[in-house]
Amino acid sequence: MGATEPIQWRRDPDTSRTVRLLWSLGVGTFFAVTVIIVFWRVFDMATQVGGQSIVAAALVALLITALAFAVSDDAERQLERIFGRLSVSVPSGTSLSRARDATLGTVAMVVLIGSLMIVGRIVSQQELLGGVGAGPFTGLAALSLPLALVAILLASFLRSVGAYNPDERTIYLYDPDQSIDLDVITDASVRQVGDVAIVNFDYAQPDGRYVQGPRRIVVPPQVAREVVAAVDAR
Repeated sequence: MGATEPIQWRRDPDTSRTVRLLWSLGVGTFFAVTVIIVFWRVFDMATQVGGQSIVAAALVALLITALAFAVSDDAERQLERIFGRLSVSVPSGTSLSRARDATLGTVAMVVLIGSLMIVGRIVSQQELLGGVGAGPFTGLAALSLPLALVAILLASFLRSVGAYNPDERTIYLYDPDQSIDLDVITDASVRQVGDVAIVNFDYAQPDGRYVQGPRRIVVPPQVAREVVAAVDAR
């Protein structure tokens, strides 16, 4: 038999909708909380001079502008037009794509968290839930921060770039660079979730020595089947 071609894969925000959505909402939540805190402080100060409507209109205009930038096919050219006379580097390629994802996530979470806070305030003022007040709504809004952290961790865990060489019986992982020699693997099990396969490895311990290497990796289902079959064949 001839040499077998390595199987390559890439799971990152550019190739996986799941990773992209988790990263966008996770990062966007932290930006959204910052925007809401700043807006709330300015809104409270504007209340003293009767400028609440101006501040609210400014926030809406800012969100609409950010949303228009994120969905525009001409975003890079617009940024070059804005920052062309300034000594500021304009993001492009992957950086621009991540900026657009973060912007979409920020707008979505500003709307969600802001809606929860507004509804909670109305419910509290009107005493619609009796003595409960705005507790459930503010609690949900506060819960968005730990959920955002979980989303970012999941996006990092599900991100995977590498190649599997059947002839060498080796898995090569990139970012960070690692290699897994299947000859030191005694057992491999797979758990598939949607288009993601999580492979768990049991390493041999020759002479009681600990063998370094990842105990769990995320790969496409096809790669997972190939790897498990290679380990079982051994």
